[in-house]
Amino acid sequence: MTSALLWTRRRDSVARFWRSYRTHRAGFLGLGALALIALIALAAPLLVGSDVQSVTNAPGTALEAPSDEFPLGTDQFGRSLLGLLVWGARISLTVGLLAAALSVAIGTLVGIVAGHYGGWFSTVLMRITDWFLVMPTLVLAIVLATVMSRSVWTVILAIGVTSWPTTARLVRAQTIAVESRPYIERARALGGGHRHIMARHVLPNVMPLVLAQTTLGISTAILTEATLAFLGLGDPTVVSWGGMLQDAREAGAVSSGHWWYLAPPGIAIAVVALAFTLCGRAIEAVLNPKLGVAR
Repeated sequence: MTSALLWTRRRDSVARFWRSYRTHRAGFLGLGALALIALIALAAPLLVGSDVQSVTNAPGTALEAPSDEFPLGTDQFGRSLLGLLVWGARISLTVGLLAAALSVAIGTLVGIVAGHYGGWFSTVLMRITDWFLVMPTLVLAIVLATVMSRSVWTVILAIGVTSWPTTARLVRAQTIAVESRPYIERARALGGGHRHIMARHVLPNVMPLVLAQTTLGISTAILTEATLAFLGLGDPTVVSWGGMLQDAREAGAVSSGHWWYLAPPGIAIAVVALAFTLCGRAIEAVLNPKLGVAR
């Protein structure tokens, strides 16, 4: 009975969230764009096939302009840029999602622990957080990506372990606010231990903040992955939007005026980053109406 009531309340909460979210036109537009891009990425093997990455079996000639056969033109190997753009969405979205999830997980853990225990332990954690916060995230990510093997997992790790401090500070502040409420004192008086209080009382109350931070962090992670790939620090064996920009630079597309090589991946990165940002702002507005985010 209790379990059924709990699930009913959760469904009602999700329904209220969705009704409120739909009123934010920009957020709804961003969600629709992300759903379409994610669907295209998942269907990439059916839409373009895995052989689109092959250099030896390229269907066209090098750097062909957009045409009926190749709507976005070809790269320096004669591969279809439209096919590469569709296939590259898989890597760019995967890196963005996983790197943001890792970053938020680290930040949430550090923030809750620091806010719950307090004292010298919290001070030490926050000084470490401050050190990461003042250091340029991109520089740290470049260092990690340079000293480790070049792979997708290295890029995810490099982004995730360098971009968590902001989440940690936000979650710590929210944890301190939650633990000042009377029901936390009652939980302690009834014998609730540290793990029980953090997992059953604090974590559910900071999850809305974590959700919004994750959505906003994905766009940053995608941009960082594109930057690392553009600098030649990505995985050379996979196709990503940042890697396409790197290939275009190496092929001299900037100086030779081959705009169709540069524009598609750049626009794709900008659209996805903007869509995630719109979703994140809409989620923040729903969870915290006091922000007054425009609809």
